[in-house]
Parts: sequence; C-alpha cells; structure tokens
Amino acid sequence: MLNNGPLRISILLLTMGLLALPAIAAEDPDQLPDPDGKPADMSKPVKVFILMGQSNMVGFGSTAGLKTAAEKGQYPYLLDDVGNWTVRRDVRNVRVMCSGSGPWKTHFNDWLSGSNSSGAGIGKFGPEIGIGYHVAHLLDEPVLILKTCIGNRSLGYDLLPPSAVGTGAGDRSYEGNKDDPNRTPKAGAWYAGVQYDGDTRAAKEVLKDLGTYYPGAKKFEVAGFFFWQGAKDLGRGGRADTYETNLVHLIQDLRKDFNAPDAPFVCATMGQEKKGATICDAQLAVDGRSGKYPAFKGNVATFYSNPVSKGGGANGHYGGNAETYMNVGEGMGREMVRLLKTQTKSTKSNGETPSTGASNAVLERLASEKLRKVQSFLSRKNLTQKQRDVARNHLELIIKRYPDTGSAKEARKLLKEIPGE
Repeated sequence: MLNNGPLRISILLLTMGLLALPAIAAEDPDQLPDPDGKPADMSKPVKVFILMGQSNMVGFGSTAGLKTAAEKGQYPYLLDDVGNWTVRRDVRNVRVMCSGSGPWKTHFNDWLSGSNSSGAGIGKFGPEIGIGYHVAHLLDEPVLILKTCIGNRSLGYDLLPPSAVGTGAGDRSYEGNKDDPNRTPKAGAWYAGVQYDGDTRAAKEVLKDLGTYYPGAKKFEVAGFFFWQGAKDLGRGGRADTYETNLVHLIQDLRKDFNAPDAPFVCATMGQEKKGATICDAQLAVDGRSGKYPAFKGNVATFYSNPVSKGGGANGHYGGNAETYMNVGEGMGREMVRLLKTQTKSTKSNGETPSTGASNAVLERLASEKLRKVQSFLSRKNLTQKQRDVARNHLELIIKRYPDTGSAKEARKLLKEIPGE
C-alpha cells in the first residue's frame, strides 16, 4: 500500500480526472487543458504552419515513450480522464517528404494526437505534436501542421535559400531557378538549394490540394514557420561560419515564397549545444529579442533547447527520447504563441481587427472545462486537507488565467466554500 504523500495524491488526482499532476499545474501556468474534441469552424480560413529542417524535425521520438511519460503525469492534455489519447479535431497533422528534385510523397495525414506516427516511421514522432497542441489552444481557426523535410540536409548547401550569394558550402550561391514562383526543382544533378526547392514545392502543392489534407477546407493562410536543423552544417556538406547569414535568408525567402511577409518564424537550437557554440549562437542571433536584426523584433524567436534535451545529441536523434521531442515541440509552440500574441497586440494598437487570437467564447469554454473537473473532484467524499489545497490551487489558476469569464466568477465563489485547516 502506498504511503501518504505527494505521490499518492498525484495518483489519486490522475485517477479522478483532475486537470494535471499538482506539481506540474502549480509550476507551469501555461499547462494546456484537454481538447474538447470538437471540429473547427470551417467558415474561417485554415491557419497553416510549415515545419522544415532535417531528421530531428522529421522525428525520431518514441510514441511508446510518450505514452509512458503522459501516464506518469507529463503533458496531461495528451490523455483523457480514462487514459486514452486525446484528439484535436481542429488540427490536421500532415507530413510530406521528397529527396531533392525527386517526387514527394505523403507520409501522414490525420487529426492531431499523441498517438500520431508522424515521424520517421511507425511509432515515431517529432516536435509537431507539442507545436500543434499549443498553437491550436490559442487560435479558434482550423489549423494545419504541414511538415515538409528529410534527414541529412544542410542549410549551407541542400537547403540553401534563393537569396544566398556566396554563403554556401564552397562559397556557393543558390543554384536553382530564382524566378520560379513554384520552386520546381531542376532535374538532373544535385545542386545548392535543391532541397529548399523540393520541400517548398511539396508544401505549395499540398496547399493547392487543401481539401485532401484538411477535409472541408476552402481557404488558407500561411500563419507561421518552424525550423529545427543544424547537425549537417557541423561537418562536410554544410557550412557553420555563415549559418547565421543563411538563416536570415531562409526567413526572408520563405516569407516571400509563401506570400506571408508577416508570418512569425521560430527555430530551435540543437539539444547538445550550449551558448557559445557556433551554430547555437547563430540561431540565437536571429531571435527578435537579441536586437541584432530590428526587423525581426516581435516576429522571429529561437527556442534554446539544451535545458530540456535528453538522450544525447542531434546526430544520434537524442536516442529516440520522447521527452526531448515533446519538450522541444512545446518550447517552439510556446514561442510561436508568444509571437502571435505580440502580433495581435500590435494589430489592435493600430486599430485593426486581429486575424488571430483566442476569442472570448474559446476562453470561456476552456475555463468552464477546467472548472467542471475541479467541481467533480471536490464532490467526492472524505477529501484530505492536502487534496483540498490542490483543488484550491487549480481554482486560483482558473481565476488568474481567465479573469473575465463566468467560470472565474464561479471559481471565486467555490474558493470561499472549501474548508480550511
């Protein structure tokens, strides 16, 4: 029999269907609620987020490992009250892949869930799950996570962007057709930028066939970009010393190629690298908060992944560690949410109607869901004082996060009714 203590309380809370393990909920005010499983409002355009990079963006995280982590209380929004995977039926998760100028193929196309094998094979996933849950929590439009990438590709050669001149491996410039808006790769031998062309072409063709990848969708808007890459540029076939310059070109060229000049861009550093490493510093330099590129303020962010990475380095795919891929996905997703909120505030200050952001109805729904679970928990008999304290913490969190909702008002009343010591 378990002794009294935090472990017993945590297990009881999970079994009874409370929001999350108390330690996680108390320490992480950004913890997501379970999704409601409802479809999106298809009268609104789909918000498309394009994911690019190399093998770790493709994804080698273990889905089985993710389930184990979730059952222990991490990422509680991935499992419902009885331990089944939750599903976001307002988010489509799509992965396509090509090798250079070769034909592209659809590898995954389904509603977003922790069970998705949207990585490099069955039972594998990448950062898209953490990314998708976080951006969808903010937005009330339908969301499409579109991953287009392949492993063993360098920014300094394979992914060299069109505006790069003399900054590629061997002082190469982009060798594709700069004037082709479709980014159709040139047939024949491999060339500088061929994977940029192939990945971009694949994404564009997916969006031309939008209804196949998001049933019922008619309109879309490219709302943001994610990039996780770097390992190939550490050795032969890449280039580390001009990585920062090439990353700036990548940001600018993707926005131009997808007609999304204001779309936020988020990249992540490699997990094994600490500040001071060449590529890590190059990635951190483009963050709008660094001040080095004033034009990137409020629309470009870098997630420093070293503190949350486990299982080794990028070249070894972090040993397939599920928490690394999920932590990086969550980190990148939170950075995108921050940028989207900044964008919304900027739009409001200009007197315009924001195109993104959580509506009042969405906030009320989320708050109501949290409140319902706390009420259900408190209705049980013989709660200990520690359990009542945990419930009190959850009510205070509802009030803090959703202050202007009816659920926050109810939470304040309920707080007064919980017995003290």
